Amino acid sequence: MRTVKVILKENIKSIGKKDEIINVSDGYARNFLFAKDLAVEATPGNLAKLKSKKDSEQFKKDTEKEEARKMADKLSKIKLEIKVKAGENGKIFGGVSSKEIAEKLEKEYQIKVDKKKIDLKDTIKTLGVTIVDIKLFEDVIGKIKVQTIAE
Repeated sequence: MRTVKVILKENIKSIGKKDEIINVSDGYARNFLFAKDLAVEATPGNLAKLKSKKDSEQFKKDTEKEEARKMADKLSKIKLEIKVKAGENGKIFGGVSSKEIAEKLEKEYQIKVDKKKIDLKDTIKTLGVTIVDIKLFEDVIGKIKVQTIAE
């Protein structure tokens, strides 16, 4: 039984993931993988294309991570002031949500952050400064100071 090296074009359950190089039997490769356009033969040309694609993806990822680091640095210098209605004891009516923080950041600093990336366990319900984490990239977290002030 002859085996051939192939590069998978898609994730295939129990076989491998996209862009993975695997050995399969010649018949399986010709009759199934190539016929359904799920893989290509691992020729020197195809291997070079795969390497260039992976290098490009890594470069893009590194660039995004660097941008996220710059953003985290920028965020650390910001103190966001949000005016809220509060009672006598400093309790806020309602609370400050991640949506409000995202909107305020965009309005005042032109920084667009997805509200889902703002790591707020619960709405801010007290006056004063709260440090809020914002997930910018896989292992890059920005911290922003949010100060709630009574109206």
